[in-house]
Amino acid sequence: MRVPNDTTDRLTPMGVMVLALLSEGDMHPYEMVRLMRARRDERLLSITNGTLYHTVGRLQRSGLLEEVGTDREGNRPERTTYTLTDAGKDALLRWLRRELSSIDRPTEFRIALAEAHNLERRDVIENLRVRRDALAEAHVSHRDGLTGARHKNVPEQVLVEFERQEVLLEAELRWLDSLLDRLASESFPWGPDAFEYSDRYRAQRKAAQQ
Repeated sequence: MRVPNDTTDRLTPMGVMVLALLSEGDMHPYEMVRLMRARRDERLLSITNGTLYHTVGRLQRSGLLEEVGTDREGNRPERTTYTLTDAGKDALLRWLRRELSSIDRPTEFRIALAEAHNLERRDVIENLRVRRDALAEAHVSHRDGLTGARHKNVPEQVLVEFERQEVLLEAELRWLDSLLDRLASESFPWGPDAFEYSDRYRAQRKAAQQ
């Protein structure tokens, strides 16, 4: 199937989560939903069965995943299992790189950060440094804007949102510097090959498959 050139641009946050789940192994949509809820992914995006099934269908039509089999147990509905295609993996990694370096899409950044372990350490460091430069520029702009406004005696009550944003930018810069320091150390495990499939993870996957 031909994959559109703008696949990455068209990925939704839910689509990214589905592709990231399939990077862990083949699974059916019911397992995906249960895993996302078990991992408390509702903190990142709204999870509904309808949205997820619709997303799976759209990703399949785009050639980012494909069916690998169906099964039926007892009176349960038939379940279709999907696998990640090479195009799907490429789209996932390109989306993660783009959103890790951007500062204007906070929801997408949170999801990219949650799934950043799918990227190699060098990739993460490189894209977070781009983000840091943009954050530093935004912080200086907000700080200088506040200073200028106060010199002009602009009432504080109309500056509270600007003040909040300046504080948040400063805090995120401190956090990001800390993360980059940890990533620079090989003692901090990172990347697809560093993920340990613990007993807890295996139990979680088994429960989601029921």
